[in-house]
Amino acid sequence: MKVLVVGSGGREHAIVWKLSQSRHVDKIYCCPGNAGIAEIAECIDVRQDDFDALLDFVKYEWIDMTIVGPEDPLSKGIVDLFEKEGRRILGPTKAAVQLESSKVFSKDLMRSHGIQTADYKVFTSYLHAEEHVKMKGTPIVIKADGLAAGKGVFVATTMTEAMDALKVIMKDKAFGDAGNRVLIEDCLQGEEASFMVFTDGKSIIPMVSSQDHKRIGDGDKGLNTGGMGAYSPAPVVTPELEKLVIEKVMKPTIRALSSQGITYKGVLYAGLMIDGNGTPNVLEFNCRLGDPETQPILARLDTDFMEIAMAIADERLAEIEVVWKDDPAVCIVVSSEGYPGTYRKGDVITGISAANQIEGVHVFHAGTAFRENQIVTSGGRVLGITATGSTIAAARDKAYEAVGKIHFDGMHYRKDIASRALNRRTD
Repeated sequence: MKVLVVGSGGREHAIVWKLSQSRHVDKIYCCPGNAGIAEIAECIDVRQDDFDALLDFVKYEWIDMTIVGPEDPLSKGIVDLFEKEGRRILGPTKAAVQLESSKVFSKDLMRSHGIQTADYKVFTSYLHAEEHVKMKGTPIVIKADGLAAGKGVFVATTMTEAMDALKVIMKDKAFGDAGNRVLIEDCLQGEEASFMVFTDGKSIIPMVSSQDHKRIGDGDKGLNTGGMGAYSPAPVVTPELEKLVIEKVMKPTIRALSSQGITYKGVLYAGLMIDGNGTPNVLEFNCRLGDPETQPILARLDTDFMEIAMAIADERLAEIEVVWKDDPAVCIVVSSEGYPGTYRKGDVITGISAANQIEGVHVFHAGTAFRENQIVTSGGRVLGITATGSTIAAARDKAYEAVGKIHFDGMHYRKDIASRALNRRTD
């Protein structure tokens, strides 16, 4: 079979890597890809938002399956177009992706169907939003309504931070039209976890649990990012909690969409806050595999990923048994200087081969490119160094050993990835 993967980040590299192990896959294409993906797939020079060109390519090359990684093409309706043309594609429709592309839609859906989440209000007026924040006080969470590459959420602990967030979203328009509406919600306390499932709209199969590290600095300090590291499993997600999330979050969400005539097919991701009573509250939904959570999760997947993708697209997921490896996995993201703000590009990267030679380690490329036969930085998040081991501690140690082999000017990474899991296990 021939497969096209849409995207260029670490998530897409992990997807391509896993597909390359499938007994069903003969050829993998990626649009647009990156320097690491180019080693195992043929990268095509087509923009990921040029749907007509992508569809023409799929028809011309007789592609059997298209797998979409990023949220942007999904939110713009790539699945709707491909399905209309009778092409097999993995991902939810534009209507279903409103769960991620509009935080207001998502929160309203949860409220109307009894899915536990933080209390909130929506504003289109800067002055009214400002008055509400002053009345509520801090800490408080301020979110741009639309897609903002994981950077449109601000957890303000002071009034100055809250006012700055409102200004960035609503006045400076840092996220464009995504900030036309702002959502202001209560700041929940507890421990975060990422919970993802495969679904064909009828059956739900949970993935192994994971936990992301959103902030740029150690100790969860600094600005929000697309993710600076992740590990799996997340000890906070017990078997009992997994059952609770499926029954109280995932199934009701699929049913709620179905009641609006929307069949959700693909990956559904719930960002959760687990409170002191062990109750899961939904922070947000994503409508695709998370990045960097995908890297450690797919490192633990034992079932052929292509078989899962085909079963979802054909609405026969109930026929598939998804098996996971016992060994935990840890991913450490290495970023460019300046990220998540304006970051530098074009720095030569060395040591990737040496890192990949460590047993159980795989370096997934995110923001990389080729220049004069050298691999250089081309994005904010550059690499996701992922390792498996017999324990989270062992996987973490191998991942940091591999990071130590890699160098580029301005290189930044957190030193505390998975420390919460380790501290939890020794408490």
